[in-house]
Amino acid sequence: MKNMEQVEAVTRMQNYISKNLQNNLTLNSIAKAAGYSPWHSAKLFKEYTGKTPFEYIRMLRLTEAAKSLQKDNIRIIDVALDFYFSSHDGFTRAFSKEFGINPKKYTKSKPPIKMFMPHPVSDYYKMIMKGEVKMSKENATTIFTQVVEKPERKLILKRGIEAEEYFKYCDEVGCDVWGILSSITEAISEPMGLWLPNKLIEKGTSKYVQGVEVSKDFNGVIPDGFAIINLEPCKIMIFQGETYDDENFAEEIGIVKKAIEKYNPKLYGFEWDDDSAPRFQYEPQGDRGYIEGRPVKSINE
Repeated sequence: MKNMEQVEAVTRMQNYISKNLQNNLTLNSIAKAAGYSPWHSAKLFKEYTGKTPFEYIRMLRLTEAAKSLQKDNIRIIDVALDFYFSSHDGFTRAFSKEFGINPKKYTKSKPPIKMFMPHPVSDYYKMIMKGEVKMSKENATTIFTQVVEKPERKLILKRGIEAEEYFKYCDEVGCDVWGILSSITEAISEPMGLWLPNKLIEKGTSKYVQGVEVSKDFNGVIPDGFAIINLEPCKIMIFQGETYDDENFAEEIGIVKKAIEKYNPKLYGFEWDDDSAPRFQYEPQGDRGYIEGRPVKSINE
């Protein structure tokens, strides 16, 4: 098991970089956030993220710049300067190398690109340790529920091989799928992790996938290696936990999932309908609580 003190130090560096992305970032300033020497901080950062601090900063700045370029009537030079690139040409070269398309063309067509969407490394290691997490808040936590109607729509998705959960899925297809999904400007929802019903699972592919919903009339670009499927109208029961400190995310996910397992929808005129539509989860974010959706149907249907 990794040293959690080091994990937290790397997470502090990630948070510091994220908050200061449009400012001058130096190894000394990043190291102060970690509480280690510059040399040791850089070594730890590379060990835990797979990238040097400045590779990480460059990729994150380019991704945020790409998000800015999705807006109408924005000048490329302004975006370049906002994210600490010294010139239009330098920004264009870096952007083209990272995404395979130059900024000018991107602003016109906005195709899906592989955005860099890092998560705090502490999230990963705490999830690995989830079996040791105590559900100490379970009896005091409120879970909010509501039923929403989903219209006919399409799902752009990346299938795995055998995965039934997030970490196995990342092992099979990599962890950069989320970044590509986040770049699809025609999306009508945020990216999701989904558990497909049997009827939507192709032979030799996984139950757990990642995807994003688009309208039923979508005819845009589908990223290489992705698929698109039709989703029928359905009802989804949404479960949302309370807000939480991000460091407690594994505990909060467990609390909501346990609440769903115990929930009896028949008390409210519904029953589970897992054969009709995907079950899904949104990205855990402490400021809104963990959110998961499960398909239902009215008992009298």
